[in-house]
Amino acid sequence: MKGLLLLNTARLAFVATAIVAMTYQFAATAESGFQKANFFSFFTIQANLLALATLLSLVIVTRAERTPLLDGVRSGVVLYMAITGVVFALLLTGLQEELQTTIPWVDFVVHKLMPVVLVVDWLIDRPRHRLPLKVAAAWLSYIVAWFAYTLIRGGYVDWYPYPFVDVDLHGYDGVFVRSLFLLAGMSVAALAFVWIGSRRVRRSSAAAGA
Repeated sequence: MKGLLLLNTARLAFVATAIVAMTYQFAATAESGFQKANFFSFFTIQANLLALATLLSLVIVTRAERTPLLDGVRSGVVLYMAITGVVFALLLTGLQEELQTTIPWVDFVVHKLMPVVLVVDWLIDRPRHRLPLKVAAAWLSYIVAWFAYTLIRGGYVDWYPYPFVDVDLHGYDGVFVRSLFLLAGMSVAALAFVWIGSRRVRRSSAAAGA
């Protein structure tokens, strides 16, 4: 019980930290309606907002009450946050101006701290239910929808949130090829999350039955 209390307290503290960080960044950069829409078009911001909702749901819903749907959604959000951290580290470091995260501590919270927090939380408090393989397709469908939204909106407003989806830089062919490579890597990551999550559930069940 004490361990759960500490875990939930930490979750709430990280939720508060991320809310303050994103609110501060939004207030500092989103002066026009266009900039406000841009802010919420970043995958990083969307993933962090989902992360906040996920952590809050884990505080509110006890482990015994968690459904397969909650475990599946939570694991998908953890995947999105892991992708956020990895893609930033490999492709976007040094581009804080373009990413509207020019405030160092905000950049640290949304791109580094929260991805680690979500993954560690998932490993500490493992899923209660086994994750079916098809859930990976559901996770990836959100990413595909984000890519489609980004390209369609970008064509209208002439703005793209990340260089690898910038049609003005690479053309549609170049963006499509880059997106395929990214999607392939994300698909591998999604399958790995399904395998790790289900394996940890089996170990937990075996330990409980021992």
